[in-house]
Amino acid sequence: MSCVKHMVLGGLFEANGYHSSAWLLPGAQDTAPTDIDYFRRILHIAEAGLLDFFFLADTPAARTENLEAWTRGPLYMNMLEPITLLSAIAGSTSHIGLGATASTSFYEPYNVARLFASLDHISHGRAAWNVVTSANDFAARNFGLDKLPPHDRRYARAREFFQVVRGLWDTWEDDAFIYDKANARMFEPSKFHVLDHEGEFFRVKGGLNMARPPQGRPVIFQAGASETGKAFAAETAEVVFGTGTTTQEAVAFYRDLKGRMPAFGRHPDELKILSGVSIVVGDNEQHAREKWAYWQENVHIDIGLLYLKTDLETDLSDLPLDEPVPAHRVPASSNHHQVYFEEIVGLIKEGLTLREVCRRYNRSKAIFFGDAVAIADQMQAWVEAGASDGFMIAFPVLPDSLTEFTTQVVPELQRRGLFRTAYEGTTLRDNLGLKRPANRHAAARS
Repeated sequence: MSCVKHMVLGGLFEANGYHSSAWLLPGAQDTAPTDIDYFRRILHIAEAGLLDFFFLADTPAARTENLEAWTRGPLYMNMLEPITLLSAIAGSTSHIGLGATASTSFYEPYNVARLFASLDHISHGRAAWNVVTSANDFAARNFGLDKLPPHDRRYARAREFFQVVRGLWDTWEDDAFIYDKANARMFEPSKFHVLDHEGEFFRVKGGLNMARPPQGRPVIFQAGASETGKAFAAETAEVVFGTGTTTQEAVAFYRDLKGRMPAFGRHPDELKILSGVSIVVGDNEQHAREKWAYWQENVHIDIGLLYLKTDLETDLSDLPLDEPVPAHRVPASSNHHQVYFEEIVGLIKEGLTLREVCRRYNRSKAIFFGDAVAIADQMQAWVEAGASDGFMIAFPVLPDSLTEFTTQVVPELQRRGLFRTAYEGTTLRDNLGLKRPANRHAAARS
């Protein structure tokens, strides 16, 4: 009997959904972004569908310019702090992973180590940290800078930041807390290890005031697609959000990133690469595309132009909407999201009009349309082609897109033996098939 590998399925969640018009649609809950009970309901649907994890992206800033445009598609303009939210809703579920973004550019390593260790304890081993360097100047200005540091400098800081956090998570050996009441000894002092780090960006001498996380350390997520980002991911990441809007692009990314891992002494199986995708379920492909077209019609052109300005770092709003974008208006590079920049440049090079670029731009996520069988066919084809180990699904409209996926597509994937019918364990590492890392100090002694 052949062994079929189960695909990994995670969800990327924004209050009303990730489509820019989701908040405008009939039935969208106005107060969803700050309603903890709403998020509990969404989380329950996701866990009932056996998804591997529930993930919240974040930026430590509100947009402070172009507010007339941002009000039409208010991305990150009204949201709860994600680690606080995940900690608050963790107790209402028991198996699904809980992931969030925290920036290495604007946190301190000790804060991140303590926050995510706490979430791992609160959730009994289901926490994941998405390691990012931040990619907008709104955040920079919140922390006393005029603009983000250069891309490579942000990654140099991120690498050292991660080393410090990982060291802090190994402050205590797994069996350090002995609770010996007879001898009044709560912990074994020899199994506490002070981190003494002095590097280019950080000087830390101390330890985490918390037992080692249940998973050893939370699962490490990353999404870098630049050369520097891929090198960092190959060295440290356990789940990467892959790029590519076609199978061929995704296969190239997959092979490139996994091929870099042996240089860091890592086996490719230690990393799961998940292709970013939006899924639109309909009665058939035409019906699904009609749903997407309706959502697209509700996106104001101002917000489409603003997304281009943000990710291209160039304002094109003075150009005619129904003419191609002149080549001389396209910058040579970006200091923000590299993969988003490259997607926009690619659309412009196709000769599309500015209006078409706005409507086609999807932040490097493929879109699968169809009924449950057709969607499952597309997902299976990507995984079997070596394009991914699964999918990071940005659900366009909540709760509808999530409910349709979990009640229609998931059963079809299960019927084919491509997805679990029950969670394999209680921790995120159990369910992803990732090893629990040993404490470095205990490993060195043994």
